[in-house]
Amino acid sequence: MFYSVMVILRTLFYLALTFFLMGILIFVHELGHYLTARACHVTIYEFSLGMGKRVVGFTSKKTGIQYSLRLLPIGGYVSMAGEDDTKEEEENDPNAFNKKNVWQRLLILVAGAGMNVITGALAMLVLVAGMSLAGYKLPSTTVADFTAGASSYVTGLEPGDKILKVDGVRVHTGYDLSYEIMFNGYKPVELLVERDGQKKILHEVRFPSGIEDGIELGDMDFYVLAEKTTPITVLKTTFFRSTSSIKMVFDSIGGIVSGRFTLASMSGPIGVSSAVADVASQPMAFWNVLYLFALIAMNLGVMNMLPIPALDGGRVFFRIVEILRFGKPINPKFEATVHGVGMTILLMLTAVIAFKDLFAIF
Repeated sequence: MFYSVMVILRTLFYLALTFFLMGILIFVHELGHYLTARACHVTIYEFSLGMGKRVVGFTSKKTGIQYSLRLLPIGGYVSMAGEDDTKEEEENDPNAFNKKNVWQRLLILVAGAGMNVITGALAMLVLVAGMSLAGYKLPSTTVADFTAGASSYVTGLEPGDKILKVDGVRVHTGYDLSYEIMFNGYKPVELLVERDGQKKILHEVRFPSGIEDGIELGDMDFYVLAEKTTPITVLKTTFFRSTSSIKMVFDSIGGIVSGRFTLASMSGPIGVSSAVADVASQPMAFWNVLYLFALIAMNLGVMNMLPIPALDGGRVFFRIVEILRFGKPINPKFEATVHGVGMTILLMLTAVIAFKDLFAIF
């Protein structure tokens, strides 16, 4: 009985932690839209966190903007005049969203995703700097030694080799080196290394591989030298670890398109909660959760800018079409219909993924 209660409490704690982390990302995303819209003098009706019935909130006496916290802790929005179907009273509002020039509208639309990416990069900086101050070394791309019976050593890699590229992809730190080997090393790869001051291409280098969640991945079978910890190397590691995390999103999309990844590889809030529980229960829990937070932040930022109806990227697509039409806007009713259909499909996909995540847990 006691064990069951502890399991339930632990599950509730990880769910609360997940919603807290996602709440931060939703807040900064909507804050990006909100601040940019205010800077462009757009009429704003409401800044809301969550969906559904309003739980608490207040209305600013100065601006008339309503700030709300709603029942369902999923998503959020900034409601602006003239954003979708224009109401009659908005036709004469010079500060309606649709009355602003196309570049201002583009800026407002990309600001949310931009804030997510910036938040992820800042979290990554805290992670890299914090771990460095705690005594953890920054990994380089120079081979130090090999594990017993290392496949990569047998197929051409040597101690002292500085790895520059993995299958044509430039690597700058031990982190992106590890990721590229994980993502591509399930099959023989081509490595560009610097050996004794000379660049050398190693063909058909092999690494051990394994199956994780139905996906075959490579495993780095060697150790690397540590970089000297300086403010420059901390910033360098932060930058390239962030760009590698963004590349990871596009690699995942490519994997889905090619069929390497399946629906089982995709996760929603429930799957994220399970991932949070996994990393939080391991050693170095704080750093693990911080890395996952940074990864999710940049993932949300990139995914939100894909040209999919209902997402910010879908709206940006219509603004780009408007620019290509020499400033002639798309029919607002047609655009609203497209986004409505897109939202329906996204909600259905979200429901399918949620059921998949639930079945995976139980």
